[in-house]
Amino acid sequence: MANKRLLSLDILRGLTVAGMILVNNPGTWSCIYAPLRHAEWHGLTPTDLVFPFFMFIMGVSTYFSLRKYNFSFSWPAFWKIVRRSVLIVLIGWAIAWFAMLLRGIANPEMSTLEAIFSFNRIRILGVLPRLGICYGVAAMVGICVNHKWLSWIIGAMLIVYTLLLFFGNGFEFSDRNVISIVDHKVLGANHMYADTIDGVTLKFDPEGLLSTLPSIAHCMIGFLCGGMIVRIKDNEKRALNLFIIGSILTFCGLLLSYGIPINKKIWSPTFVFTTCGMASTLLGLLIWIIDIQGQKRWCTFFEVFGVNPLFLYALSSVLAILFGFISFPCSGTETGFASIHTLIYKFFLLPICCEDATLASCLYAIIFVLINWAIGLPLYKKKIYIKL
Repeated sequence: MANKRLLSLDILRGLTVAGMILVNNPGTWSCIYAPLRHAEWHGLTPTDLVFPFFMFIMGVSTYFSLRKYNFSFSWPAFWKIVRRSVLIVLIGWAIAWFAMLLRGIANPEMSTLEAIFSFNRIRILGVLPRLGICYGVAAMVGICVNHKWLSWIIGAMLIVYTLLLFFGNGFEFSDRNVISIVDHKVLGANHMYADTIDGVTLKFDPEGLLSTLPSIAHCMIGFLCGGMIVRIKDNEKRALNLFIIGSILTFCGLLLSYGIPINKKIWSPTFVFTTCGMASTLLGLLIWIIDIQGQKRWCTFFEVFGVNPLFLYALSSVLAILFGFISFPCSGTETGFASIHTLIYKFFLLPICCEDATLASCLYAIIFVLINWAIGLPLYKKKIYIKL
């Protein structure tokens, strides 16, 4: 049974991708239901779970993919890891450049040539670059280091990072924060994300360089759970072990949060423990529901996202950019034109929702998820898997 594909893995992957697309594409950022918002600084919301859940399941999948190399270093394995890591990072950069290009074209004060070569303002880090880096490092460790040392490596990484946070003002949202200082020195302010908390706006990247360290540990925890799933042949024991691991990690994260706050934007060690624990528990629950109880009729929607996760996530980012750029003549706007996004949200959903902006914003996000699902459905039916 170890070699039999677990549908629950695809479903968890699909749940997280659909969730990432949902929370990233509201009708308006000013009106969002509370569960669909990120915690402003310390704290945890349902939205804060989708990215770390995907990071966890990427670690699990990495273990599966490296089995054919017997977890030993070889040049084919090395180049496969490098190619995939670089490709994911480059796709992230290409999407960031594409957004800058279209904004430049829409700016009457900027020439097309300036828009094309607007590399000096591209955000270097982000979701896809972080995924590429974490996958690459975790996979390299997986083929170069004896797996009995992985728990020690994860522990050392999180302890070092915790010390950096304590002695580097890491729990402050300020320009004195060591995470911000490193990013400003290495990346430069023009290549960083701008965030606003309590009316204060700073260049503070939630996928910063220094906070990539605990993200790698996060992926490696998923890697270890993948190893447990492969070694144990019985699904009931797999589910039980995942429940136990999840309970321990979640309890540790919540207990330690009294001294080390749970914070996604700095990817605090307690955020790692808590979200890995929850992801492990959810995976155990899905194995029990889907692979043991055989309740699969509801799975197709999420399986569409789960078999082509990174492709559909990247596609959703491109579509979001295009929906905000492509415009049509419209008499109800100041410029006489309205983007696809505006047409759907302002002129279609708002009237239907009786001007309830929050409801309309949520419905827009759901429609956007369904559009991406409709694109992924024929790929799923034809068993076309686009691996990034």
